[in-house]
Amino acid sequence: MSPIPPLLLAVFWHLATSLYAGEAVPNLSNPGTGTAPPNAAAQSGRNIRVGMEAKTIREAIKMAQPGDTIHLEPIVYHDYAGFYGKKGELGKPITLDGHGATLEGSDPLDLEKWREVEPGLFANDELLPRLDAAIVGRWFFLWNGKMNLMGRTSKGKKAPFKKPQELQPGEWTFVVDEERSPSPTKQLFGTFYLKLMPGQKLADANIAAPMRSAGVQMSGDNAHLILRNITATHPYNDGFNIHGDCRDVVFENIRAIECGDDGISAHESAEYRVDGLVSIGNSTGITDTVAAHTSYKNVFIADCHAYDLFFLNNGRYRVENAVVWSTSEHPLSVSAGDNEHVELDLENVFIRRADKTEPALVQKNATLRAARITLENMEMTVRGVVSFENCLVNGKMLPEGATATGADKTSLIKKLVPAAYQSQFHQP
Repeated sequence: MSPIPPLLLAVFWHLATSLYAGEAVPNLSNPGTGTAPPNAAAQSGRNIRVGMEAKTIREAIKMAQPGDTIHLEPIVYHDYAGFYGKKGELGKPITLDGHGATLEGSDPLDLEKWREVEPGLFANDELLPRLDAAIVGRWFFLWNGKMNLMGRTSKGKKAPFKKPQELQPGEWTFVVDEERSPSPTKQLFGTFYLKLMPGQKLADANIAAPMRSAGVQMSGDNAHLILRNITATHPYNDGFNIHGDCRDVVFENIRAIECGDDGISAHESAEYRVDGLVSIGNSTGITDTVAAHTSYKNVFIADCHAYDLFFLNNGRYRVENAVVWSTSEHPLSVSAGDNEHVELDLENVFIRRADKTEPALVQKNATLRAARITLENMEMTVRGVVSFENCLVNGKMLPEGATATGADKTSLIKKLVPAAYQSQFHQP
């Protein structure tokens, strides 16, 4: 990011902290562009401004104590926010307020690490310090700002990697070094290849690679945290990657855009709630697993590749007030293995399948409680237990024999759908 003169930075922070000490109003008509209001309890401590009291996001998180608020600038950071065993206190949370900041997971190519092996074909043997099958399975490049997956996505279909000699301009591939890769650590060694237009220089190709695994990451025991007004984009894994045993963690007005795996994902025994989520262009919109307890309110999901909503294992999950523009392989899946039981509550949820119909799946050992949901251009396959209240599934009223209106589509579309997607929800 470009340096800002100290005097101007001081003026900005004075105005920003003065504004956020008052009553801010979120812009719910276009989620992700507004700001979530501050929590009064979070104003009782210090203001830690990245660029002033702390040089980096990492330093600000490390120094934050219960009641403190970390402030980012409304700019792009080539960085991530990591919380590892960080705890506020009941009534005195630690708050990270992005003020509209973007945590960018990709960087432009380091040209010194790429070599031209034949005209227009470039190779790199050391793109990341460590590779494994999971990273390679999530991988993409940004070509002129556009995500290039080569027909591969994390939890979905994966086209086989091409041979380097088969690449067309604008394509990439990965070749495993079989002699070096077998090891107890499952580490992979290999080479990435990029194919450019004839005569094009790599310096002029405008290619970036995802160099960070997440935008926001948590592991260990985290508690009493608030994270708001942040966009995570272009990590090779999740936008918001939540591991461990977090408690009383709140996300407000967050966005996950074009992430290699999940927009947001809860693991282990994580517990959190989200109010205001936009998840666009990820492998999955939301994936929660193991024994997590999560709730989501005011959600918009679009253009995901593998799953839109994916809930697994022994967790307890809830989604309320949500709109999904579904172009993924699977719009909704609730799944549990043997000796497991997963539960999901959906209330006032509207999923519109964009093209090829694909059913919502409620698998064995899964329970879905659905109230005021509308599923368009898709059926539901039930192998577990489902209860319906005022639902419409592909035009069919459920429960059978009852009059149903489904989700409040008009209100949801007006409130949650960004302007760029409004046309997708015009009635036929």
